[in-house]
Amino acid sequence: MVERGDHAVVHRFATACRAGSGGALRSLLTAEVVAITDGGGQVPARLEPVRGPAQVARCLTDLLRPELALTVEAVNGQPGVVLRDTGNVVAVVSVRVTSAKVAAVWIVLNPDKLRHWRSRE
Repeated sequence: MVERGDHAVVHRFATACRAGSGGALRSLLTAEVVAITDGGGQVPARLEPVRGPAQVARCLTDLLRPELALTVEAVNGQPGVVLRDTGNVVAVVSVRVTSAKVAAVWIVLNPDKLRHWRSRE
């Protein structure tokens, strides 16, 4: 079940991502945060999980280019972030919120897995 506070955390997370602010991102991440990226071997992605607030914030800021449009949308029934480049979905980000902070981040970059998102455009 999605808590009302989770929506607020995801919106703050999206705002920090949009601003490219590593400091703001770090403040929203738990000490044990883990990020997993999935490029499906088709686009560059980290092969191992990224752990810790500084490393996860860097992973996110490396991924986010200024020209990407970022919106908060439902991802698997939970608030998440969708990134678009000239209208095309290039990444979908799911998060798990614990104690008003982001505890886990899943970043899908794999074009095959984004096909459903692209068909909705």
